[in-house]
Amino acid sequence: MSTTPHMPTCAPRAPEAAGTNGPARTVVLGLGNPILTDDSVGLRVVEQLKSALNDLPGVELAEDCCGGLRLMERLVGFDRAVVIDARRSGAPPGTISVLEPGAVSTRHGDSAHDVSLQSALELGRRVGAALPANDNVRIVAIEVSEVEEFGEACTPAVAAAVPRAAGLVCALLVDWR
Repeated sequence: MSTTPHMPTCAPRAPEAAGTNGPARTVVLGLGNPILTDDSVGLRVVEQLKSALNDLPGVELAEDCCGGLRLMERLVGFDRAVVIDARRSGAPPGTISVLEPGAVSTRHGDSAHDVSLQSALELGRRVGAALPANDNVRIVAIEVSEVEEFGEACTPAVAAAVPRAAGLVCALLVDWR
C-alpha cells in the first residue's frame, strides 16, 4: 500500500518590484538513472515536487542523467538552480546534505571528457554562458546505498528521504524569494 506524504507548500512569489524582468528563472533539476535503484533518487524527488511547484512562476522542473559539461549546459539561462542527486560519501543512507558547487564532485566517471560542476560552471562563464552565480546554485545530495543494481525502486532508507528532500527543496525556493 502506498501513501503520498504531505508535501510542503511552495507558496507563489510576491509580485516583483517595478522595473524588474519578472521572477528570477529557477531550475530544479533531478539527476539519475531511473533503472539503477538508488541512483534514481533525484528523479523521484522531482516527481514528488511536480504538484507543489506546478504553478510557481519562474520555476522549471527538469530531469536528466548528465554531469559535468552537459549539466552546465542544462543550467544556461537560469538565475538559480537546485540540483538533486545521489551521493556516496559514507554517511548513512537517506542522509540529506545541501551543498554548494565547489563542495561536491559531480563526475560520473573517470573520463577526461567529464569535469566537476564547479569546473564546468567556471568554463561556461569564461566563454560567456549565462549561468547562475555559485551562491545561487545548491546541490541537494541524498546519501544512497545501491547504485549498481538494476531496480526501479529505491532502497527503503533512500525512499524515506524523498519527501524530506522535496520539502528541503521547497524551503530553499522560499528562502530565495
